[in-house]
Amino acid sequence: MGFRWYATSIAKELGVNGWVKNLRDGRVEIIAEAEPDILESFTEKMKKSYLGLNIHYINIEKEKATGEFKDFKILFF
Repeated sequence: MGFRWYATSIAKELGVNGWVKNLRDGRVEIIAEAEPDILESFTEKMKKSYLGLNIHYINIEKEKATGEFKDFKILFF
């Protein structure tokens, strides 16, 4: 299982909405909406698995949720 599928699996388990996609430079971008404690659990679960060992840098920007996302999916460019 790849990282995007892994992130999607955790998001669906926790009820996180948004998306994940690979960027052309090799990084992965995730937009996620949920209650703050759920987002914290999402981040922690991602870091604690074997795939999480590949996470070297996390930049979190907090903004007010828009409610535009109804599920969590993988975007492809």
